[in-house]
Amino acid sequence: MNTQIILRKYRKEDEASLTGIIREAWHYDELCTPKTAAKLARVFLYSCLSNQTYTQVAEIDGKAAGVIMAKDIRSHRCPFAFRIRQVLSVISLFLSREGRQTARIFWNVSSIDKALSERSRNDYEGEVAFFAVASEYRGRHIGTLLFEQMLSYMKKEAIRHFYLYTDTSCNYGFYESHGMKRAAEEKETFTVKGKQEEMTFFLYECLCA
Repeated sequence: MNTQIILRKYRKEDEASLTGIIREAWHYDELCTPKTAAKLARVFLYSCLSNQTYTQVAEIDGKAAGVIMAKDIRSHRCPFAFRIRQVLSVISLFLSREGRQTARIFWNVSSIDKALSERSRNDYEGEVAFFAVASEYRGRHIGTLLFEQMLSYMKKEAIRHFYLYTDTSCNYGFYESHGMKRAAEEKETFTVKGKQEEMTFFLYECLCA
């Protein structure tokens, strides 16, 4: 049976669904307790909302099933309400020892992203700030639908050259199948709960026709 997919802008009531998608996509519950995972997901969500000029949520049966956020770097102004929520989320995370310890992993990731940008040596006009689909809705071409809508936004705003960060924990092959090129990569080993895990981080770019 076909289920209607509604595409719309982000709404405040999407927070619960999207933080759930974030926890699942980035495996936060494997890194820490559920309470800290929820706090990490809120930090990530509001960091992305502070870093966008475009949001598109795919809704199925009244629930957010996927989301994409993009930024016009030339015109971006951080939305004050989202910045406040980001700051409050960070403060809440840092109130616990586990939260502070887990946050160090993401500081390292931010450093890797910065190194990737320096390695690519390109000036970009746009960025894909956040893109994920809940596992229960994968295989329904929701990701492709969201990505194509984002491309329409980029073209409308005359954003010809944009980029995104991803890694081997994600379906990075999706971007290659949709015309993006790998511009830089970096391998890193993390210690999580006493186990070492190796990941490769990527910067993908797209030059729109």
